[in-house]
Amino acid sequence: MAESTFKSGFVAIIGRPNVGKSTLLNRIVGEKIAIMSDKAQTTRNKIQGIYTTDNAQVVFIDTPGVHKPQNSLGNFMVKSAFSALHEADAIWFVVDASMPRGRGDDFIISRLNEVTETPVYLLINKVDLIAREELLAIIESYQVDAPTWTEVFPISATEGDNVPELLDNVVSHLDEGPQYFDADQLTDHPERFVIGELIREKVLQLTRQEVPHSVAVVIDKIAREDEEKIHIQASIIVERPTQKNIIIGKQGTMIKNIGTRARKDIERLMGDKVFLETWVKVEPRWRDRPQALQTLGYNEENY
Repeated sequence: MAESTFKSGFVAIIGRPNVGKSTLLNRIVGEKIAIMSDKAQTTRNKIQGIYTTDNAQVVFIDTPGVHKPQNSLGNFMVKSAFSALHEADAIWFVVDASMPRGRGDDFIISRLNEVTETPVYLLINKVDLIAREELLAIIESYQVDAPTWTEVFPISATEGDNVPELLDNVVSHLDEGPQYFDADQLTDHPERFVIGELIREKVLQLTRQEVPHSVAVVIDKIAREDEEKIHIQASIIVERPTQKNIIIGKQGTMIKNIGTRARKDIERLMGDKVFLETWVKVEPRWRDRPQALQTLGYNEENY
């Protein structure tokens, strides 16, 4: 009996901010490896999630939402998103079914029109938020001045609707290849990166106005104190003293809430009890300072 072939490849997930790319990635790998919030530009780096079966391994590249950059960090994010198109064996263009096609979609489509050799899928996400009879018109709106989509999939990343079928389809288009990562590995990012992102997620979820876009997190220390507890020290970086005051909160209530929520996610990630210490530091205009961006992990060498 002949051995079945093993397929592998890389799939880039691209789209405007808040269309559900990270939610989709987390749904596929079955764990939270990409942080989520209702704030635009939540994802800043390319996040690689790994999906492995007995017959295939797919490495998904979740990219920052494509937007009009307002600073050097924004430029990094957009370049990072488009660089993934050249690394992929397939591309998933994700759009929000509950929002009309906009200029951001048009901009991405113009770049996708330049892709000639790679299969490009159109994923209509959040179909659970629309009436079924609206779907055909939405699909038709994305046929104008667009690539010839390899496949069009209406999905719900939050509910999981049509996601298994989507995975089966993309695997069918991949070539035979090696298993790049261990079968139980879910991401290629180091623990420090994922822990920092989980802390930043809580800041995004709990703060408003200008604070979320100005926040970065640095993990200063991870040390195992004993067999049952891990000690983590983290710095939350902001640009202005007023933002520091907001994150600390009245009598330290906000920073305590951020730490409590983040610790629970980190403990699920690491499978151990965690003692989490957080400090808030001010780094003026870090989003426009190349050295600060590099120190905080937003390095153009990463793409």
